[in-house]
Formats: sequence, structure tokens, C-alpha cells
Amino acid sequence: MEAGDPYKNILSWEERTVVSRIGFYSAHRCCLHEPKLRYNRLMKYNWQQKDWTKFSYQLSEAQDLFFMLTEKNGRLDGLLAALPDTLQMETIIDLMVSEAMKSSEIEGEMLSRPDVMSSIKNNLGLNPELKSIGDPRAEGIAELMVSVRDDYAKPLSRKILFEWHDMLMKGSLRVKSGAWRTHPEPMLIVSGSIGDERVHFEAPTSKQVPSEMKRFIQWFNNTAPDGEDEIRMAPVRAAIAHLYFESIHPFEDGNGRMGRALSEKALSQGIGRPVLLSLSQAIEMDRAGYYVALKQAQRSNDITDWILWFSKMLLSAQEQAESKVEFTLKKAKLFDRVHDLLNERQLKVLRRMLKEGSDGFLGGMSANKYMTIAKTSKATATRDLQGLVAQNVFSPVGGGRSTRYQINF
Repeated sequence: MEAGDPYKNILSWEERTVVSRIGFYSAHRCCLHEPKLRYNRLMKYNWQQKDWTKFSYQLSEAQDLFFMLTEKNGRLDGLLAALPDTLQMETIIDLMVSEAMKSSEIEGEMLSRPDVMSSIKNNLGLNPELKSIGDPRAEGIAELMVSVRDDYAKPLSRKILFEWHDMLMKGSLRVKSGAWRTHPEPMLIVSGSIGDERVHFEAPTSKQVPSEMKRFIQWFNNTAPDGEDEIRMAPVRAAIAHLYFESIHPFEDGNGRMGRALSEKALSQGIGRPVLLSLSQAIEMDRAGYYVALKQAQRSNDITDWILWFSKMLLSAQEQAESKVEFTLKKAKLFDRVHDLLNERQLKVLRRMLKEGSDGFLGGMSANKYMTIAKTSKATATRDLQGLVAQNVFSPVGGGRSTRYQINF
């Protein structure tokens, strides 16, 4: 089981690999535990049932959702087209950074936004000179994001999946990358405190993984646009791809991030261009709901409820992407309005605040923060801030020493 993977208080695969044989060994805690696994081996998961891979679903309740998704997609295209080329690329990179950051965060990895941003720009060839990145994890997730985007139309293959996994596992010394898992112990999805673990799901054995993944890859390609078993609704195919892959759980680690990348590939193939949204950011907003929906979907191969949940999550992701594009448009209009009215210190501070994106500058701007960013005196900072308020660029909140300033778009 991979680090950070489902259901609250999840432990890393390394902490679980000997659960079924000798107890519970944690390399991080350096101690041996006899687990009290609340575990029903008689429970049949989706892959153990006779109708495994013959997924059934009813889409009548999802028709309005699909209509809204199509409508939102068209609006998003229109908003993006209204931006100059440089701002279009800035928006695309911002969404790629969000996906990389949130996808890693869901699995318990906190990455530096500047590192991820620089890595993505390196891979897109947008940095005049390649910037050195100190964190190989940031390099790896950035390579994956660019590969998924650039090669969305290519048929899926074992080679592509192994290459993705190699990228994702950069800097990880404990995990064998670019290969299916081979450990003999069960691959368990576990939560709970050490010694009192609850098993939520058991994936197919490692011996089954090669054949299961061969069948998955064939299914993915056959259901693609113009495939012999084409699934015309891209959200449906993306939802099934994620559930199908996560149920096999073919790698030692990184399965969640790989599964989200596959959903993105399926969506991009369905609309005929790289999708413009961050699935992971939307999942992060309802992580508990995601784990509950996934857990329920892995009990049966009637996956109607899973498709409904996934489609609602996609709608949320599209709304977030729309907000980012609108923010970029507002930012461009703001700079057009004030660029010739502000001094270099004021522009520097404004750019720094806008780097935080649509979520805003944490805590707002203060005189002390202004002094630090602009490297200036308190008197100059106060005068500059008053000027920004006078130009209707900043709006003050509070008063006295606690005054904070927010951007007034």
C-alpha cells in the first residue's frame, strides 16, 4: 500500500509488507507490533466477483451532470481563448502545478511550489536556462505532468506506465520503480493506529498483477475514441479507468497518483486536447468523500454511484479551473490599468501577492511584509501602501497596526 493512500491515518507500504506473516514492522518506528487487524477474508471485493471488469451502470441520473460538464468545458475554452498566448500558457502551467502539488499532497508529500513550477517550465522548454531543482520528487512529478499532457493521444502501454512510474518515484530509495509489485504479502488498504488496524480493501495478489494489467491496458485502448468498445462519455471512461486501476493497485507505491494521471489521459482523449483542470485539487476538497465512494465501489461491479460521485468531482474541478482562468484575466486587466501608475517597489509587491494565485496572499499584505518584500523602510512602505489604496489597487482591512491590505480587482 502506498504512502498516504486511503482512508485516514494511512501508513506506508513499507510499514505493511509483513503484516500477514510476522506482525507489523515499521522501519520508521523501529519496533515490532502484533496487529489486531479487523479483517474479513470472506468478504468478496470487486476483482473477486464473477462479473469483474464487466462494469454495469445506469446513467439516467447523470445526464444533467454531463450536460453541465460539456457546457463548462465550452465556457472554459472560450475564457482561455480570450487570453493572450503568454497568459494562456501561464494559466496552463498554474493548473499543472496545482495538479502536481495536490496529487502529491494527497499521498502525504509536501512539495515546494517554486520547485514544481521550475521543473514544469524546464520540461516544457520555457526556462531560458535549465534551473537546478533540489528536490527529485518535484522533478519527477513535473515530468509526469508534462508527459501526461504531451502524450495524451498515444495508446496506453506497459512501457508508458513504467516510464511514468520511474518519473514519479524519483528520489525514492525504498520502492522499486518502473515495475509491477512482486512482494508475496497481500496488498492491503489499511487505516487505524498501530496494533489496531482496519483493512478496507485487499488488491489482487502480485502474481495476478501482470495478467490483470495486460487486460486493463487492452480495455483502456479498446474504450478510447474510435476503439472497438468505445465509451463515448469521457467522464464515464475516466471514472472507470480510475476505479479499475486502483482496484488492481499494480505498483508498490504511487498508485493514487498514477490512477489520477490515467483519468486525466482518458478525459483528454475524450475531448481531443489536453484537459484543463486539476482532478487532485477537487479530490483534495472532498478527500473523505473520495475514500468512501472508492471503498463502496470496490465492493461491487455495479458502479453507478461511483460514476455519479466522480462526475460531480469533475464538475467541481472545472469550476475551480474556470476560477483560475478568470483570475488570470482579472490580473491582466489590473496590470493594464495600473502598470504606469505604480513605482517598481509597488509593482514588485503586487506581483508577489499575485503569485499566490486565486487563493490570495495568506493573511493579506501588511507594512512589515511590504518592508521585507520591497526591502525598504517603514516610512516608505507606509507611503507606498497609502498610494496603492489611493489608486484603488489595495483595499485596507482593519485598522492601526493590524491593518491588512487585499488586492482590489
